[in-house]
Amino acid sequence: MAALLATAAFDEGCEAQAFPSFGSERMGAPVTAYCRISDTPIWVREPVGRPDAVVICDPTLLHHVDVFAGLAAEGTVLLNSSRAVAELGIDDLTGSSSDRRVLTVPATELAREFTGRAIPNSALLGAFAAATGLISLGAVERVIRQRFTGRLSDGNVRAARAAFDALIEKAVR
Repeated sequence: MAALLATAAFDEGCEAQAFPSFGSERMGAPVTAYCRISDTPIWVREPVGRPDAVVICDPTLLHHVDVFAGLAAEGTVLLNSSRAVAELGIDDLTGSSSDRRVLTVPATELAREFTGRAIPNSALLGAFAAATGLISLGAVERVIRQRFTGRLSDGNVRAARAAFDALIEKAVR
């Protein structure tokens, strides 16, 4: 997902950088990926220590990994879940900042509905565009169409649009 996000940001005229961090854990362990987006050249090549946004693809990690570590006080958390934030019992994990936004989107369910696969990345990209405004939905759609072909491309674009619309609707309520 980080690579697609960086490509979408680059498509929008930004400087972007993405890379995964696997660590030395066992196979199947959680993976962290970083993405930097900037209007100026990016010279640093190290993990992001103070993210402005965190995207959590797997909600089962919430009580096992410190996914909010270093998150900026006014940061945005985008969580792949069909449950409302209040139902998740994560208030003690997200910190005390009243400026922090925690949003949920049923990305896996949308992916399954539109692609037949439980791979939430495209839906999360659409939701990220809505949550942050750093990239446009058009850039998300273009990068998905570059990466996938045929029905898989169409399904992923529909999942991204549905997630984008779901977050826009949450913001309006």
